[in-house]
Amino acid sequence: MLDRDVVEEFLDCQFDGIELEIPPDIPKDALVEAFCQYVEDDYYEWLKDNFKSFFNHDNPDWEWIREKIKYLVKDP
Repeated sequence: MLDRDVVEEFLDCQFDGIELEIPPDIPKDALVEAFCQYVEDDYYEWLKDNFKSFFNHDNPDWEWIREKIKYLVKDP
C-alpha cells in the first residue's frame, strides 16, 4: 500500500517540473487515489512476476537463494 501523502508530494513535484495543472473538475485526492491504485495494481503484477523468477517457476535453486541471502545479509 502506497503512502498517499508521499504520492501526492511526488505528483506535485512532477506536475511542477512539466508545468501541468490538474483540471478543476478532478479533485486532487481522487487523482492521488486513482494514481495509487493504478501503481498498486502494476506493483502487484510486478511482485508476482518477480516471485516466479526468484523461485524459478516453482523449482527454486536454494543454493542461489542462500548466496543471495549471504551477500545481502552480512553478519557483523
